[in-house]
Amino acid sequence: MSSLSNQQIDLQLEDLAGWQRDGNSIVKSYHFSDFIEAMSFMNQAAFYAEALEHHPEWSNTYNVVDVRLTTHDTGGITSLDIRLAKRMEHIIQPKTF
Repeated sequence: MSSLSNQQIDLQLEDLAGWQRDGNSIVKSYHFSDFIEAMSFMNQAAFYAEALEHHPEWSNTYNVVDVRLTTHDTGGITSLDIRLAKRMEHIIQPKTF
């Protein structure tokens, strides 16, 4: 797998609200109403990350989850980072029934 070009990254970030480029990573901070919601988000994202075999750098402080995605093998941002970011965005979308 190869790193995406700057143009490819910029194009993908247009569809990822709140995600920003930071060097060879993309980053976002998620804010939740409480610790339980933050942990629920992390648990859901963890299952998808494991399925992709692509694990985020992230931290949690009470109701905030800071996420950094990069592909260490390539030293840059790849489609795996974009896929995981999109999945995280899907997790936080309001559910309609």
